[in-house]
Amino acid sequence: MKEHHFWSKKPDTMLDWLCLLFASIAFYLFLNNLGFFMGGLYGLLRILSPFAGGMVLAFVLNPLVKFFQHALFNGRASLRWVCILLAYVVAVLLVVLLGSLVMPQILASVVMLFNNFPGYVQSLQDTLVVLEKDYGLNLQQAVRMLDLSESMMKEVYAMVSGVVPQILSTVGNFASNFVAVFTAVASSVYMLSSKDKLLHQLRTLTYAFLPRSVAQNTLRICHFANENFTGFFVGKVIDSAIIGVLTFALMSLLRLDFALLVSVFVGITNIIPVFGPFIGAIPSIFILLLVDPVQALIFAVLILFIQQLDGNFIGPKILGQSIGISSLWVLFSIVVGGDLFGLVGMVIGVPLFATLFGLLQEIVHFLLDRKGIDGEGNPVPGAAPETAAPAEPAQETTSVS
Repeated sequence: MKEHHFWSKKPDTMLDWLCLLFASIAFYLFLNNLGFFMGGLYGLLRILSPFAGGMVLAFVLNPLVKFFQHALFNGRASLRWVCILLAYVVAVLLVVLLGSLVMPQILASVVMLFNNFPGYVQSLQDTLVVLEKDYGLNLQQAVRMLDLSESMMKEVYAMVSGVVPQILSTVGNFASNFVAVFTAVASSVYMLSSKDKLLHQLRTLTYAFLPRSVAQNTLRICHFANENFTGFFVGKVIDSAIIGVLTFALMSLLRLDFALLVSVFVGITNIIPVFGPFIGAIPSIFILLLVDPVQALIFAVLILFIQQLDGNFIGPKILGQSIGISSLWVLFSIVVGGDLFGLVGMVIGVPLFATLFGLLQEIVHFLLDRKGIDGEGNPVPGAAPETAAPAEPAQETTSVS
């Protein structure tokens, strides 16, 4: 028997026509006042932003909490609060370690780079002039580009000098944002400690407001998306940390300048799939090119070796099959995500597209099974082909006068 839904029912009474009329008017008013509704939505999101920050913190720290709970306490739920405390202690120690050890050296390298930049440019220009005279090469365009880069760096230095007071002012106003920060941290603690209870409440609401089959599919999709996002981000962070440490070790061994600055930049940009290595390598090569062209060449060969090592050995070992889509679709998701949402879209595009791709595969298999055919259109043995439903008798309609 063919299943009926309210959206397939034809309006045949006065009440049906009135509901359709009011729904059309409401939709028209919504579109006509879209700016007002979006402004209200933005205001609501701004109010809820601390809780969104708490959700991000809870999502980031949850793998660490699970690790401590299973590695130290054999999964005992009563000691979960200890695992949450340990996760926050580890996170704070990492931030303090980064701030006290790495950041001063990075700032010192940046200051030295800005101070010595004119000398680096002049030295490279002299080298280009010698090459032009001795070998008859036309390098005037490269010399002009260096002139432009020097003026550009002066403008960047002036802009940074003007932005620093604003940054200090923002840090000075931290007290005014203390409530939002405290709310985000406190809500993340509650979410981590009451994770099972919150998930149970969400499942209950889903089953209460949706049909059983729809609720089951919704929860399954959420679980699938969570596995994709968690597996991708945890694996990518570990992979990028390894690449950053490996880059620093090899650059220090080869005595290349700005080893810490370049390795941190390469490690951070490596989080972006496919394009991340190029985003980190190209500016780094340019910086080393100003210092010493030989160092730039050595670094180019080094970063090529590291990325090949990462792509063929380190990355597959850590990420495994956490994504499950081909390289073509990875590239597609990064480009589309970057065009839609910028840098954030490039980072989240891969797990999001992997989730949508998995759902599309399930829909395709479901439709093929209903038709009793395979992906090539051939009948599947033992499958009942879809038959056309018998025509239903025409329903009497009531004329509206």
